[in-house]
Amino acid sequence: MQIENAFTVAQPPETLWATLLDVEKIVPCMPGAELTEVVDDTHWKGKLNAKFGPVSMSFAGTVAMEDRDDAAHRVVLRAKGMEQKGKGAADASVTSWLEVGPGDGETTVHMQADITLSGAAAQMSRGLLPEISKKLTQQFADCLQETMAAPPAPEGSAAATVPPVVAKPVGGIGLGLSALWASIVGFFRRLFGRG
Repeated sequence: MQIENAFTVAQPPETLWATLLDVEKIVPCMPGAELTEVVDDTHWKGKLNAKFGPVSMSFAGTVAMEDRDDAAHRVVLRAKGMEQKGKGAADASVTSWLEVGPGDGETTVHMQADITLSGAAAQMSRGLLPEISKKLTQQFADCLQETMAAPPAPEGSAAATVPPVVAKPVGGIGLGLSALWASIVGFFRRLFGRG
């Protein structure tokens, strides 16, 4: 399934690109996502928790940055995840890039994802993935804007040393969330692969 999304942030491209390359700072903005391990500058491990009515799903997966072009602010990520109770799997290739936004000091983030779902996740997300993706992308965009607008915590302060809060499980179609997570993570990994 092909999914395309875009959102605009009130930050210039260079500033936004630098923020997106900070994985630990960005992951808390991803609904239901948790970064579990930074393998190296281009590989990560994580979890995605989703709840659909009485059914909860937890996906564990990996993300690899396949290509990164800092000059063009473009990144390609590959994400793979398995539901931990064997209820399905997700595989996604995500291409993201930044463009100067419509207003002064704004930047538009574009994402194209090719997502393959299997098992119960595929059944649960059938026909709903594009809409779920839009909603989760907007939640991420809002959180990203708030994070970038917040003043930095002073060095050594409690706020600077408190670990980021893990996002709550997302309600809705679990697989859709998994796929969205894959696309967002792909976007993140590409954009904020540690430089």
